[in-house]
Amino acid sequence: MSLLPKPFSALVIGSSGTIGSHFVQLLENNPSCSRVIGIHRNSDHAIDYRRPETIAASANSLTELGPFQLIINTVGVLHSEQWMPEKKLDDLNPSQLAEMFNTNTIGPALTIRYFSKLLDPKHGVMATLSAKVGSIEDNRLGGWYSYRASKAALNMVIKTASIEFARTKPNIALIALHPGTVNSGLSQPFRGQQIGRDPLEAVNDMFHVLENVNKEDSGSFLTYAGEKLPW
Repeated sequence: MSLLPKPFSALVIGSSGTIGSHFVQLLENNPSCSRVIGIHRNSDHAIDYRRPETIAASANSLTELGPFQLIINTVGVLHSEQWMPEKKLDDLNPSQLAEMFNTNTIGPALTIRYFSKLLDPKHGVMATLSAKVGSIEDNRLGGWYSYRASKAALNMVIKTASIEFARTKPNIALIALHPGTVNSGLSQPFRGQQIGRDPLEAVNDMFHVLENVNKEDSGSFLTYAGEKLPW
């Protein structure tokens, strides 16, 4: 049975980005969603992974607005103005590795720690955007060292936390969600506009997966089509 009740209250983390803003738009127009709150670096209840102290502060500031039955974390980084994904081992550098792990692993891990407390213990779903390239078993092309590694580490955090939650919060599901290639700033340098999907189509697909999540799905690595990916 789906863990997402009707009506439900939702929180979107990273709502200034392409996927996050389209999730807010989708949920605002969903008659089953009684309320959706979007947060980002410059919003009310601001959260900024460059300042880790804001993660707990943001969650604490939202306590009176909860509980939420759905929390979606869309924050992630693939490239910056200073660097692009590594093509070979000799491209590895500590600053890029540190930024990738801070934004793609450490920030989301602390978000799960603090924001999962805002979930409705009777029925809640928390989805964190991951990436298929974070699958170790599915890695056939190589490259993109720090992005792959940071997403693989994120997946381990989600899986490990789901095992703990199965004992302590059995009606909450933690999900790693692969959005596919979406037309966004993240994918633009990689032919995203040619091969990617419309953002609203992408979030529609992902929401369809999330509204059908049940307790047994907790700790899963799912695609936007609902398929399970290998870790």
